[in-house]
Amino acid sequence: MESFLTNIGKFMKLIPDHRPKDLESIIRPKCQVIYFPIRFPDVSRFMPKHKTRHLQKMLSLKGNDTEASTLVLPFQREQGSPENVLKNFDAEARPCDAAQQENLGSSVMQESSLKTYNASNNSSSYHGESERNPRDSLSGGDDQPRPLHIVWPHRWEHDKDPESFFKVLMHLKDLGLNFHVSVLGETFTDVPDIFSESKKALGSSVLHWGYLPSKDDYFHVLCMADVVISTAKHEFFGVAMLEAVYCGCYPLCPKDLVYPEIFPAEYLYSTPEQLSKRLRNFCKRPDIIRKHLYKGEMTAFSWAALHGKFRSLLTTEPREDL
Repeated sequence: MESFLTNIGKFMKLIPDHRPKDLESIIRPKCQVIYFPIRFPDVSRFMPKHKTRHLQKMLSLKGNDTEASTLVLPFQREQGSPENVLKNFDAEARPCDAAQQENLGSSVMQESSLKTYNASNNSSSYHGESERNPRDSLSGGDDQPRPLHIVWPHRWEHDKDPESFFKVLMHLKDLGLNFHVSVLGETFTDVPDIFSESKKALGSSVLHWGYLPSKDDYFHVLCMADVVISTAKHEFFGVAMLEAVYCGCYPLCPKDLVYPEIFPAEYLYSTPEQLSKRLRNFCKRPDIIRKHLYKGEMTAFSWAALHGKFRSLLTTEPREDL
């Protein structure tokens, strides 16, 4: 809104006639920004064990404390009642003995390592075939070390800059780093050649390739991924990025467009080189990403928080002085 209002005067100077005076001051009182409302679905049945804390945070910020307290994830069913499961989580969260103190210290050190990575880095629909069934290929054992899973859930068009994304992935591959990638998103008439070329070059690193018409399959892939990437050159909001963050993905976005308004600075990169460096570190230590808890705000973008504002705006009588 600010960029629109502060630049409207420059734009009006380009018009040859009828240039209203003080247009910014006339328009400003009528302006407000209401974000696109996202209906975040129940994804608890898709969540892997390491994202439990993230899921509880998402449920609580939606005001679903009762739902969070009675939640039983698929991997918890053999552990007993929801009450016992949550007691176990609480016990793990409290440093009650030496072993737990050690685990807590390890977690803090890993979070500190992530901050160090961030600081150093900032200084420098093809309705196609699925490589594997999303539900089969993504539901491995949580205790087994798994390569970093990168997801790119955007339209297959040039304004999303897939060329930059795949260039970074190919650099990671040239360095011999191990990772998996899921390239989702819808396509239209023309598909950039880079997609078919990159699919062949990435080979066994591909977990899924193509549009997922089933929302369950789509959200399942997001829940099992570790990092979500945007390389967009044109973006007004970014629903796919927020959906992925809701599903527990660590976002990496350009420090441009709408992203600085939505995501904290640690999730932004300024150059493809910075993106590549971040991903190199994450490929080496995917466990750090899997323990990370998103530090940004999500409530402001949910339908639960926004529906009242939309109803109020659409039902309020216009002010005569405006």
